[in-house]
Amino acid sequence: MISSTKDLRNESSLKTNSSKYSSTNYTITTNNVIMRKLTEKEIFILEDQGCLAEDWSKIEISSEDFRPTNIYNVRFYGKVQLGSMKGKIEVEEGFFMRCGIHNSILRDVTVGDNCLIENVGSFISNYDIGDNVLISNIGVMSTRGIPTYANGTVLSVLNEAGDGNVVIYDKLTAQTAQLMMDHKPVFDMILEEQKHRIFPEKGIVGTGSRLLGVGEITNVLIGEYCDIQGASHLSDCTILSNQESPSLIGPDVIMENSIVSYGAIVTGGAKIDNTFVGESVHVGKGYSSESSVMFSNTYVDNGEACAAFLGPFSCTHHKGSLLIAGKFSFYNAGSSTNQSNHAYKMGPIHYGTLDRGSKTASGAHIIWPAHFGAFTMVMGKIESHPDLSDLPFSYVIGKEKHTIVVPGVNIRTVGTWRDINKWPKRDLRSKTNRQDIINFAFPNPFIIQQVVNGKKLLTKLIENNNDEFIEYNKCIIRRASAIRGIEYYDMAIALFAYEVMNRTHDDNDTNEVGIDKWIDLAGMVVPEKEITRVVSEVVSGEINNSKELILVLKQINDDYKENEASYAHSLMQSESKNLFVNTDQWLEKAEKAHRLWMRLIKDDAEKEFQLGDVEEDFFRDFIAKL
Repeated sequence: MISSTKDLRNESSLKTNSSKYSSTNYTITTNNVIMRKLTEKEIFILEDQGCLAEDWSKIEISSEDFRPTNIYNVRFYGKVQLGSMKGKIEVEEGFFMRCGIHNSILRDVTVGDNCLIENVGSFISNYDIGDNVLISNIGVMSTRGIPTYANGTVLSVLNEAGDGNVVIYDKLTAQTAQLMMDHKPVFDMILEEQKHRIFPEKGIVGTGSRLLGVGEITNVLIGEYCDIQGASHLSDCTILSNQESPSLIGPDVIMENSIVSYGAIVTGGAKIDNTFVGESVHVGKGYSSESSVMFSNTYVDNGEACAAFLGPFSCTHHKGSLLIAGKFSFYNAGSSTNQSNHAYKMGPIHYGTLDRGSKTASGAHIIWPAHFGAFTMVMGKIESHPDLSDLPFSYVIGKEKHTIVVPGVNIRTVGTWRDINKWPKRDLRSKTNRQDIINFAFPNPFIIQQVVNGKKLLTKLIENNNDEFIEYNKCIIRRASAIRGIEYYDMAIALFAYEVMNRTHDDNDTNEVGIDKWIDLAGMVVPEKEITRVVSEVVSGEINNSKELILVLKQINDDYKENEASYAHSLMQSESKNLFVNTDQWLEKAEKAHRLWMRLIKDDAEKEFQLGDVEEDFFRDFIAKL
């Protein structure tokens, strides 16, 4: 009767088509399905099977294939519309049951074709239920008040004690979330947009969804082909789902005031409050999240997040790990990873960033504020509040209140090589209609910008200091480590040239992007001036809604390769100190750097194999892939 969630969103009420059906016994739905009132015979059959109605005249049924014999022990209140009951529905693989409604109470409910609703402990009230839906052994499902289904909820991300800076809604992306945090005009525009949205007065269960053994569902929009099994309590939520990217809400989940995007899994007793769970995100094994956002392919088990920004591919598996007031992406948290955001008696006002590809070792403890560059490995307790954003690929080690930095060394590890190759393969989102923009390029202009800054910084530190240990930003860098760091950074620059030249065949032509600053916008690598332009267009009103904003960001991302090539060309000019780029010379240098990188990674893998940590067959297979 109702073929899609879209139909239900557009209009939940049914209209009389007086031009075609003059009898008041007939109405048609918004999907042009003819409905009629019950006959006296059908009412008799229903009453004989233990059914009661507050007013039988308010019960409407599909004009064809209605089978009252499939409905028993049901009480009807208010206006109820029932679709066809002719078929069977698969309750688990290979096990089919006849469609119908049994042992339930329905109030102001629309039920689509070929549904099975049975054993509702309390009642279902104010819901539109699509076709081929299975609802079995639930407690209560109702919509009341003026629901927003968590759309328009304001979170305080990073600064736990600060003003709200992220609005969650059903079309939120990693990019729009970061823009809201960084630029208040974007936040204000999206907040105002959400305030004026009109949401269905009735909750929705989309076509093909399954709700089994759920305790309580209140004010929840449920998309198509969503599977909800054994959840304890769902309140004021939107769960996006479709046949291509079905979402799963599993046993013992408690979720309030949150939004779940396509293909996500929330299961295993997870407790979710004021949280956005993005595309193909996994949350399980008792994970707790409050006032946080999680984006594509993030995987979290056992631990806790609070006021955290988990960009694409953030990962934590361990019970003792707390992610609080931090911005992460392409991140892996070791066991018992922790951060502190309290400023003594002033409250939880501090926060920090680990740029893409960073990791924290087991037991790492960071006292915010701090900022670590791309692909940094953090070990021990870091309490010096360092800004090391210009020293990517570093080991940062907390030891006896000191912070020791080993620059650049992480570029040579087998772990880094494995990470950059695994992420594209682990993108579980559907191939169509992806929301977040994710750029997997390695190296990319954002990373190389940090590398270039790091090379300049280390060169200056060495020139100005003859001691064995050099102080920088409350950290200690050994002189020999700084010298090797410059060598690693030179290799990284050449690797970038290798990747770009092999793709674009540099022709000494350049566009306006040049050597300008780049940013990593939660997975989208973009020239900063492009984002500055976008924000100015939001301020001027040229961009006045989130849909236009997302479209503009996608258009900018489409120009990435051209802008990347321009940056690479300008970088080679700068490194060569010559406006003319000798491409043959650079290609030779780049190929040499690539061979060196592969050898360093192979040596690192060999070292791990010699320690006995890797089986020989696995090691040989890895070397073959290199």
